[in-house]
Amino acid sequence: MTANCSFVGVLDDGVASLSAEALQAIREAKHVIAGTRLLETLTEEIAQAQRYDLTGALKLVPDWINAALANDEAVAVLATGDPLCHGIAGFLAGKLDKTRVRILPNLSTIQQAFAELKLPWAAAKIVSVHAQDAGEWRRGVTPDHGLYELMRNCRQCDLLAVLTGPENNPPRIARMLQIEGMADDFEIAVAQCLKQPWQSVTGFLIVSEIAAGAYADPNVVILKRKTIQVLPVLFGVADDQFSQRKPEKGLITKREVRAVSLARMQLRRDSIVWDIGAGSGSVGLEAARLCADGHVFAIEKNADDIANVQENYAAWGISNYTFVHGKAPQYLDTWPDPDAVFIGGSGGELAELIALCLGRLRQGGWLVMNFVTLENLSTAVETLKRLGVEWDVSQIQASRSSPILNMNRLQAENPVWVVSVTAPCVALPPASMQSSATVPDNPDEQ
Repeated sequence: MTANCSFVGVLDDGVASLSAEALQAIREAKHVIAGTRLLETLTEEIAQAQRYDLTGALKLVPDWINAALANDEAVAVLATGDPLCHGIAGFLAGKLDKTRVRILPNLSTIQQAFAELKLPWAAAKIVSVHAQDAGEWRRGVTPDHGLYELMRNCRQCDLLAVLTGPENNPPRIARMLQIEGMADDFEIAVAQCLKQPWQSVTGFLIVSEIAAGAYADPNVVILKRKTIQVLPVLFGVADDQFSQRKPEKGLITKREVRAVSLARMQLRRDSIVWDIGAGSGSVGLEAARLCADGHVFAIEKNADDIANVQENYAAWGISNYTFVHGKAPQYLDTWPDPDAVFIGGSGGELAELIALCLGRLRQGGWLVMNFVTLENLSTAVETLKRLGVEWDVSQIQASRSSPILNMNRLQAENPVWVVSVTAPCVALPPASMQSSATVPDNPDEQ
């Protein structure tokens, strides 16, 4: 009989948690791979096997398994609970011969936690923050932060089960909710050391109490929203919902132009978006709501706009948005390649920005630009011609009703040119810097 690799789910009460089939697989294994805690939990049952501690050595596990199977020697890989629920079996699935793999799952720690709380969990969103420690949460962090996925799901879900780690622990999760202004939205329960004699499960507590507490490892965190959230408007947000600089007119991309520009960007739920010349932040923030599983990177050079962007960002209840104060192309080299780019203003480097953005756009992506001056429209069109890409221009001229005495009239808004171009299939030549005499143009300020 050909030897197999068995992934065996184990609980912290050890042998008592194992079926006869699982126990036999462990006792017959010539090689046992597990983390330190499970190797210690089943010391007697694996005494006959060569043992491998995978703690900090996950990349070596496929080689260990394949070497054993090449010698036709049975392998048991031990995992807590269900090996396919954010476990090692999922990580290794594509790296082994599936005909020589079998999965022997156990109850997941998530099932146990909900059972202790006597709470149905069919609607729960499962998130793991076990693997990566990126430090404390900060507003505006990028998707590489260890708590980013959890924060994104907190915005969207009413019930979450969180597999924690020593650093990404319950107090850090609670502090994240406080930083994002969501402390009053959720209550938290912590299930500690399940199936061990010192098991402890809190009831649902307020966020501040969890933030100040200390909890034993391993643990599972359950987040439950206190009241069902009211879903926000995703598209076509009214102009007066944004803080903005206001001389005689609000300095913002008007709703009609914003709607067309967002439509031309061909956004998907997971799009990465650049917003260059953010102004009040209206385009980028609305894009962030539309791209709930994506991320928006925004930059603005005008100091007078910074407070407005930050105020809008804080008020909008989003976390997939990173904003910097600077002048493009500054910072763009640190951002991931975009699926869509919006240019709402430039400081005289328009030709360079166009070439840079088209060179970084992912296949099928779109660059959309708004202009109110003939000079910048001309610069953009001439640059696109020189680069040899396909483009089109639309002029948006909207009029809004305005009261006059006891009647109403139409009052015209400034016309805006919307220039759209999709990502080229070939590399673009570099564009030379344009003269500093190019007129800075920001339709987010019209």
